[in-house]
Amino acid sequence: MSSKANNETEYLMLSGIQHFMFCKRQWALIHIEQQWEENVRTIEGQHLHEKADNPFIREKRKDKIIVRGMPVQSNILKINGICDVVEFIQDSNGVEIIGEQGKYIPIPIEYKRGKPKRDETDLVQLAAQAICLEEMLVCEIHTGYMFYNEVKKRVEVPITKELKEKVEKLVLEMQEFYARRYTPKVKTGKHCLNCSLQHICLPDMMNRQSVKSYIEGMLRE
Repeated sequence: MSSKANNETEYLMLSGIQHFMFCKRQWALIHIEQQWEENVRTIEGQHLHEKADNPFIREKRKDKIIVRGMPVQSNILKINGICDVVEFIQDSNGVEIIGEQGKYIPIPIEYKRGKPKRDETDLVQLAAQAICLEEMLVCEIHTGYMFYNEVKKRVEVPITKELKEKVEKLVLEMQEFYARRYTPKVKTGKHCLNCSLQHICLPDMMNRQSVKSYIEGMLRE
């Protein structure tokens, strides 16, 4: 593989897979066009992640090691990011960890501000983390957890073959969009009301005309 293919600057943010599944246009505005607006949801989410993502903290509790803010990446999918928390549970079927005795099974845990969703938006991000950990540690991960702050509840998530395949398909499409620098047109819906980019995206206006024609019209006025 060429050095260019291994260039981390070409890697996509792992967290973007959730944006992409929620709205492909939102993902492109954030990750391709580098546009961002904060709303209550994003600020609350950042506050929650700051509590979980505390770098360099490695805590041991009996047969469990807790690592916060762990960097992960996949050279195969060309994605990287940060795991909120990874719990390493001591198990004879696990993998060795430098500086520790015995073997451990890694369990990714993702923190979210709200409550469990009906779709798989959160789950694909967790599965992407599992894929990165599997590649880095040469192991298999079958379980992860979502912690939802609104309900103060940890939800177990089976990391299935089907879920991993969905992640791979989504990331492949993301890479394709990114390579083309392609921002798709918007598909409006109720989800647009809570989107932090609704004023940049101009969903209502985009249904009637392109951004270019909108701006040209404004200039003529």
